[in-house]
Amino acid sequence: MLPIRAWTAAEGARAFRAAQGSRGTRERKPEGRVLSSRLRWTLVTAIVALGVLPLVGVRPSTQTAADGSQFGHTDWPFIGGDWTNSRHSTLDQINRSNIATLGAAWSLSFDGGASTRATPVVKDGVLFIGSGTRLYARDAATGEEIWTVQPDQDASSDLERAGIGDILNAGRGIPSPPGVALGDGKVFVGLMDGRVAAFSQATGRFEWATQIGYDPPRKGQAVSGAPIYVDGKVFTGLANGDWAFRGKVVALDASTGEVLWDFWTIPGPGEPGSETWPQEGRYADVWKQGGAGVWHVANADPELGLIYFVTGNAVPMFGGEARTGDNLYTASVLAFDMESGDLRWHYQVVLHDLWDADIAIAPLLYDTVVDGRAVKGLAALRADGYLFMLDRATGEPVFPIEERPVPQDSYNKTAATQPFPIGAESLLPDCDYWRDRVAPPWQLECSSFAPPYTDRDNVVAPGVPIPGVRVTSMSFSPDTGFIYAQGRGHIGRARRITDDPWFRGGARSYTQLPGAVGIIAAIDTRTNRIAWKHEVTPAQLGTSGPLTTSGGLMFRGSGDGNFQAYDAQSGERLWQFQTGVRGARGPATTYEVNGEQYVTLAMGPEMWAFTLGGTVPEEEAPPMGGGPRTPGRATNEVMTSTLVTSAERGVGLRYAVDEHAFNPSQIRVRAGTVVSFVNSGALTHTISSKDASWTTGPLKEAETGYVRFENVGTFTYACEEHPWAMGQVFVE
Repeated sequence: MLPIRAWTAAEGARAFRAAQGSRGTRERKPEGRVLSSRLRWTLVTAIVALGVLPLVGVRPSTQTAADGSQFGHTDWPFIGGDWTNSRHSTLDQINRSNIATLGAAWSLSFDGGASTRATPVVKDGVLFIGSGTRLYARDAATGEEIWTVQPDQDASSDLERAGIGDILNAGRGIPSPPGVALGDGKVFVGLMDGRVAAFSQATGRFEWATQIGYDPPRKGQAVSGAPIYVDGKVFTGLANGDWAFRGKVVALDASTGEVLWDFWTIPGPGEPGSETWPQEGRYADVWKQGGAGVWHVANADPELGLIYFVTGNAVPMFGGEARTGDNLYTASVLAFDMESGDLRWHYQVVLHDLWDADIAIAPLLYDTVVDGRAVKGLAALRADGYLFMLDRATGEPVFPIEERPVPQDSYNKTAATQPFPIGAESLLPDCDYWRDRVAPPWQLECSSFAPPYTDRDNVVAPGVPIPGVRVTSMSFSPDTGFIYAQGRGHIGRARRITDDPWFRGGARSYTQLPGAVGIIAAIDTRTNRIAWKHEVTPAQLGTSGPLTTSGGLMFRGSGDGNFQAYDAQSGERLWQFQTGVRGARGPATTYEVNGEQYVTLAMGPEMWAFTLGGTVPEEEAPPMGGGPRTPGRATNEVMTSTLVTSAERGVGLRYAVDEHAFNPSQIRVRAGTVVSFVNSGALTHTISSKDASWTTGPLKEAETGYVRFENVGTFTYACEEHPWAMGQVFVE
């Protein structure tokens, strides 16, 4: 067992702060050469004989299998288990026949009430995880503390329980939410100020830190994904938090933190891919703010010598008119030569993104058989629930893909088509599911690519305004051949309320209709069809995601506090345990210590470990709803238009007037109150109750209508000219 508290948090933090002053952005080697074209997928490598393996250019790996080249065995050194990020373990001590005897072995609460969605990583009986502002090493069998480090001791205690937006705004050295990576005797962690840091696995001693982002740091830059370690190198990426700058992929020397190569995910002028951005005029320089942040952990195939990343959305997020073109390399899978950083191939799953439809889940590598042909694949899950299966050597689709026409909006410069795998099924409900759930004034458009219209305010579509497949990891089981994933199905609208392309709009630009549903599904890699799926409530979905084992099981944390096990083949739920913690966030890990298999996961502010015969009792189920509240603002005046403020996100505060939104949209008054409805805009509005019991009549610019509410109850009203503009009066 590692020495206990050989290095204190204060000592580690002092060393870390000292390094902050002496280590800025390192001198970089030239950026990796981009070898690509405007094709959706592009391969640049040695010519390969069809059907012959291994491929030309295969590189032997000097790293041991235990470090990540095989499915997880006794250890779990990366958040995805191994280099494939498949989240599968060959352990089978816990299996379908004895799952009923699984019980909790221990649980703990994180310091300061901090919550985490990190995946625990484990090596040699020691578990490592970040939560809040701290990084922990724990005995994986007992949960006992070995060491704790707070990388940035100046980070406010308020950040222990802060949301991701507040953390990005703070720009502090806080461990990134997904987790850490192990290798070379070190713990590698991304920090939410754009740095990567290394600490000793044995003692927590600070080793090095490197700023991979802009120097001086920009607000919003972060290493939000866990690093990955391969053959003496650490690979990671720079996320942009949707702020106005470019993402980046970086390779570091694991011993020193030296930058070996880097690659900006938005090409500059003259570089391959730059032709997919404006070349002249007002927005000729928009590529500098173009986005494509790298949010997620990489995958590696050392035999091919390739490292894989996926990228985020374009910036400005909804301002399509500012970035004519396909906007490479946003919403793309990128494959790099691990040694040189050359881009070997890319595949873009969303052209000219207008929906925040980045690849918001880390991809995975898998091996399967399709029509009798062995396939070494990479699976990337698009935000609308379609799985893109690519040959990981070439980027060529495993299943045919076609370009389908999508709804058009000339103002947003929409792409004419988007790619779809032929014969595939989305894990989310299709349009038929929603047809009977949409009532006037809303109009259903059967495409997740309905743009944020400037002139069609009542259009709703599946997956709008923000797609429902994001953040939660996937898993692949070689035993079933299935990929396991989850998502949230919903319908709503996104709309443009100003001609400012940088205006993000906030809640006034988004509407989501009731009736959302959570989906847990298994997709067969041999067919790209759904093998099984379950509907759950959105509250039960959580963001924990699946873990599979050779015991025939699929584990996941539920949003209602339950940790669950399913039959991986059939989808039948076999077992669950109530932790008492609402909102499961972290994916589970499995490992073996002293011949005993454990399954461990973070449930918000707590971590739980399970083993056969565990005796820690279940907790009571947590309340699933908020406490009672009195709706509406206490006022007797409603205006027909609203001043809306957009988040700053590096481009300054932006303002717009929304003439199709009552302000406030809900009010609370006493019985007998006269409510005034003021037309504060330029359009005519006739405000009428849904039950036809009252109307203001047409109100022109600057006119006011008055209605007395005598009876207690809830009264819903809308504008007759713009029926999607609705409000409520609560009379007490």
